[in-house]
Amino acid sequence: MSLNYHHLRLFRAVALEGNLTRAAHRLGLSPSALSAQLKALEERLGHALFERRGRVLVLSEAGRIALEHAEVIFRTGEDLVATLRGHGRARALLRVGALATLSRNFLVGFLKPVIGRGEVEVVIRIGSQAELLRGLESLAFDLVLTTLAPPRERGSRLVVHRLAEMRASLVGTPARLGPSPPPLETLLAREPLVLPTPETGLRTAFDALVARLELRPAIAAEVDDMATMRLLARADVGLALLPPVVVRDELARGELVEAAALPEIVETFWAIELGRRFASPLVRELLAAAEQGLGERSPPTVIGSPGSAPRR
Repeated sequence: MSLNYHHLRLFRAVALEGNLTRAAHRLGLSPSALSAQLKALEERLGHALFERRGRVLVLSEAGRIALEHAEVIFRTGEDLVATLRGHGRARALLRVGALATLSRNFLVGFLKPVIGRGEVEVVIRIGSQAELLRGLESLAFDLVLTTLAPPRERGSRLVVHRLAEMRASLVGTPARLGPSPPPLETLLAREPLVLPTPETGLRTAFDALVARLELRPAIAAEVDDMATMRLLARADVGLALLPPVVVRDELARGELVEAAALPEIVETFWAIELGRRFASPLVRELLAAAEQGLGERSPPTVIGSPGSAPRR
């Protein structure tokens, strides 16, 4: 039996309202008639599309997937008119959350295989780790990119992929460093520093380094955003502690130079997804491209009970 698109449109109305009675009133149907139509759609698809939480209907995972496809189907109808007028086509949707401190160069590089493709629409949201993980759990994101691996928690369905590890460096302007930068200990004792905030992995490793060297460097600024750190370094506020990928363009143009490489201080980049029965093909494509481009990696980690595995 083929899919009844009228049922799909009714389902979409209920999903947007979050309430069957209100949706029925707006559609000019009785709640019982609308409920019967939804049940027919669920039987056709083989999955429950809603979960009831009090008086509110919340999309199940299958329901959210169905809604995404419904939106594409309805946009395709709209695109039909646009096509006859010269342009228009349906697009796949990829929703990505990125940690506020994540390198924008890394973010764009990771998304390069799909971003800009005519048939793909990429939605990027920037936020804190807690906000991103909540969005992932509620299926608002297909993938989260971060430099903070989430803790292992029993019962969680998070699947964590290690994408890359990049050493950090102290970078600054040529005017500050001169033709031959001095040794690391001299730099740390003499130059003001622009550092990540204390809760980051980079800062924790850096604080351990200066403690071993028995130094107390002057901190010009503590910043929770690498793009801002890059700007402060370019403004010659001080030496910035960054992975070189963050200032790749400035290094290439000679606006900034590496004062000292710090191989013991490493930034790890992670991709986090939810173990899902309906995995996004675009996520699979991006992870495969990252693995091919960045070399062999450890297998993904399932954040949950020992021996658990992601649902595909």
